[in-house]
Amino acid sequence: MAEEAQTKGGRTRLQVEDAAIELFMEQGYHATSMRQIAERAGLALGGIYNHFKSKEEIFEAIIVDKHPYKKLLPVIVEAEGETMDEFLSHAARVVIRELTSQPYYVKLLFIEFVEFNGSHSSLLIREIAPKILPVFERLVKARKDLRVAHPALLMRSFIGMVLSYIITDVIVSNSTLNKLMPKNTLDSYVDIYMHGIIKEPQ
Repeated sequence: MAEEAQTKGGRTRLQVEDAAIELFMEQGYHATSMRQIAERAGLALGGIYNHFKSKEEIFEAIIVDKHPYKKLLPVIVEAEGETMDEFLSHAARVVIRELTSQPYYVKLLFIEFVEFNGSHSSLLIREIAPKILPVFERLVKARKDLRVAHPALLMRSFIGMVLSYIITDVIVSNSTLNKLMPKNTLDSYVDIYMHGIIKEPQ
């Protein structure tokens, strides 16, 4: 009986999160009230407080439960590529494709940065780091020609490259600058990340 209640409670929590995501996307985080979320989820206002104490707690749950990292982790761990270039290119492609597959991923990212100064991101890092850091540790050990010898720094720089690509893609998507971009923009972006913008002297 307790297991059934827990399952039902879990379904209700996800129902609330789905309703909140829809409203956050439609009208923004600040303009959304707990009452609106309850109505969208088909619950009484008192019912929603049985699962979440506040709107921020709902947002925090969304960051953890709805973030695509759960699907991305095994893909990154098993990323193909015999060389460092191939691995990073493949991993970057997979991560960016998944993060941009659902519009709310990027919008939630902006809400997290603008409204909360990234305060909930530590929850994600706590979930992600133990699983993905070993991948970058193996890369550092396997490659003696890397300029970055610290796995955590390599991981952070990879995350930074992915986020900067996604953010700048949003910025330039409807501009004339986008028309000037090469067709293989992502490949070029990853290449710049790995090799820089200055050619090595012959």
